[in-house]
Formats: sequence, structure tokens, C-alpha cells
Amino acid sequence: MEFAELHGWCMTPRQAIALQKALAHRVCTESRLPQNLRHVAGVDVSFRRGDSLFHAAVVVVDLADMACVEAVCAAIEIRFPYVPGLLSFRELPVVLEAFRKLRSTPDAVLVDGQGIAHPRRLGLASHLGLWLGLPTVGCAKSRLCGEHPPPGRRRGERVPLVLDGTVVGTVLTTRDGIRPLYVSPGHMMDVPGAAELVLACTGRYRLPEPIRRAHQCANEARQRARSDINSPFH
Repeated sequence: MEFAELHGWCMTPRQAIALQKALAHRVCTESRLPQNLRHVAGVDVSFRRGDSLFHAAVVVVDLADMACVEAVCAAIEIRFPYVPGLLSFRELPVVLEAFRKLRSTPDAVLVDGQGIAHPRRLGLASHLGLWLGLPTVGCAKSRLCGEHPPPGRRRGERVPLVLDGTVVGTVLTTRDGIRPLYVSPGHMMDVPGAAELVLACTGRYRLPEPIRRAHQCANEARQRARSDINSPFH
């Protein structure tokens, strides 16, 4: 899979914040999903605390039956420090390495992270969407910012996530009696469409299937790498 080079990665946190503010104006919050939506990718990153080697997985599934179409992994050393709100500058380089390995281009991408539900409106999913030029959705397990009333406990119930008077996402219950997810548009996606796409990809588990499988793949890749390092034959 090919995509444009949006910017370099060698910068300070202050420069990264300035770049976020500039890129946020380029995010599209109107749905650009194709009419015949079929292939949805899930993205996740895994790393061991204190380790600079990050592993990313991209898993593409067929929306009709959730069959795996393609799965790829990548691993690179990350030097950018942990700074709240700047997650994409740590994780996107390895995520993009994984996308470069894809043979096909998905119709949409679900990301384990925030979209525009971010203090500067440029979470991981929005940043990735700008790089790929594809519809992306942020699907986070916890709230980064914004306020909301309690959502219902039944699958499909939802409430708006509001930041500075603007609806930036949906607090969505994906399984009966389970804690909700924080779903927000990344790029080329609107708020209602983001929630509906996540629900369409969610079955027996809290997480949508593409992200759940990407999470498994990234963790397995990290564990294999750790086993190789610890092997007496290494």
C-alpha cells in the first residue's frame, strides 16, 4: 500500500504540538465511506513498558463475515518520549511501516485510539487518516477529554461526547452490561457514521473485531520478539 509522506518525525514535543494544531485544520469530518463498503482494517500497537521497540499490526477483515483478508506486522525502535496528547508521534511511525506491507487498500480503518476527541482535535486516528487519505475512526477504551452523561447498558445505546460545546464523538455500548467505548471520527468520517461502523464490526466482544485481532497480532509479535531475544541461540 502506498501513501504520501506528510511530514518527517524528527522533532521536539513543542514542534509536534504546533504540527498537530496545523494538521487539525486538514481533518475532514464528513463521511467519505464508499457505497460498497467491504474491507475494514483494524490497527493496534504493542510494546513492553520501558522498551523502545514498538510492534504494530494491521488486520483487514471482510465486513460480510469478518473473515481475515490480510494481516501484517512491523516493528521499529521509537525514540519520541511519552507526552500526554502526543501518542501519534510515538506510534504512527511503526503503524505506517505495517501499512506499507499491505498488498491491498482497505475501505476504512478502525484505530485503537482517539480521533478528533482530542484536546487539539488530532488524535492517532485523525493523524493516521491524513497520512493514508482513507476514512478512519478512533475507538478508544477510555476517555481522553470531553464530557458526557452515562450511556445505557444495552448494546447500541449511546450518548454524545462533547468538548468545548462541540460533539466530537460517541460514548457507545457495544455489548450488554459492558463498559462503553469512546468512538470519534478520525478523518473522512462523521460522528454518527463512526459509531455505526464500530457497531457493524462488533460481535461477541467489547472491541470491534478488526481492532481485537490487530491487538492479538501485535501482542503475539512482541512476545515472539521477546522469546527470540531470550533464546540461548540468539
